[in-house]
Amino acid sequence: MRRRVGLVFGGCIGAAVAGQARINGALGERLQDGVAAAVISFGAGLVVLLIAFGASGRLRVGLGRVRVALRAGGLRWWQLLGGLCGAFFVACQGLTVGAIGVTAFTVAVVAGQLVSSLVVDRFGLGPGGRTPVTGLRAGGAGLALVAVALAAVGRADSGGGLAVPEALRGGPQALLIGLPLLAGLGVAWQQAVNGRVGAVGGPLSATLANFTTGLAGLLIVETAVVTRTGWPTAFPREPWLYLGGVVGVAFIALAVVTVRWIGVLLLGLTTVAGQLLMSLVLDVLTPSGPGLSATAVVGCALTFAAVALAARAPARAA
Repeated sequence: MRRRVGLVFGGCIGAAVAGQARINGALGERLQDGVAAAVISFGAGLVVLLIAFGASGRLRVGLGRVRVALRAGGLRWWQLLGGLCGAFFVACQGLTVGAIGVTAFTVAVVAGQLVSSLVVDRFGLGPGGRTPVTGLRAGGAGLALVAVALAAVGRADSGGGLAVPEALRGGPQALLIGLPLLAGLGVAWQQAVNGRVGAVGGPLSATLANFTTGLAGLLIVETAVVTRTGWPTAFPREPWLYLGGVVGVAFIALAVVTVRWIGVLLLGLTTVAGQLLMSLVLDVLTPSGPGLSATAVVGCALTFAAVALAARAPARAA
């Protein structure tokens, strides 16, 4: 039952990621600073978490368990740094979504995420331990890679976006797609280490560590950006543009729970399916970048077939 529920949760997480990508991409485009959009997103999420921890003694107890595990060696300090990958991921949303569209952004992230998920599960970096690379699991990942390649057809020639820095604007489209590809490689590792922390202190303790380290990393990057271009002088008034961090708190906490039930690869595959489906819906309802293509729809459908194939593999490592 947990595995079935976990597959559904993974799809919901993917849909939320695609929605956050649209929000942060729009904010980055309005500010003409994708990194500033990421700082605002992580900052808003961290404020929500601090309020929750301040109001709940049970949450603070979970945070205390994390500190005890760090001192005892049950957790390693580097397992608290998953937020750095999340920070890079969110920064890429603001930097590239306005240029290449939500679907193309998702495709690039997915390609890196699936390869990384197989490796992370194989070496047991997540809370579920080692999971072998079976034919079904590799086949599911391979089919998903074919699916995202189909979804990417016809989208590499999209135009530039206001959030793209001058150093990138006008450069090769491969570079704009390469940034979210690198972000995708870090997503699986982030899910694994967040799951480890969540197994000790609960999902919100892992989410707090994620947002704290992520915001710290983003502030360092934004400091370098501000010294060259200055902080944005005008901020949009639409409240929905500042909800990316709140959405992030929800799906990161849910992922901390879900990765313990279905592992990193299946979490990655289900989030891929949810991301692509929501991305297609968003590109139809509120277009950003190139229009929707038939191959993108076929690619999205194939991701659900990939989930079904990989889900037939045993739930636990042999």
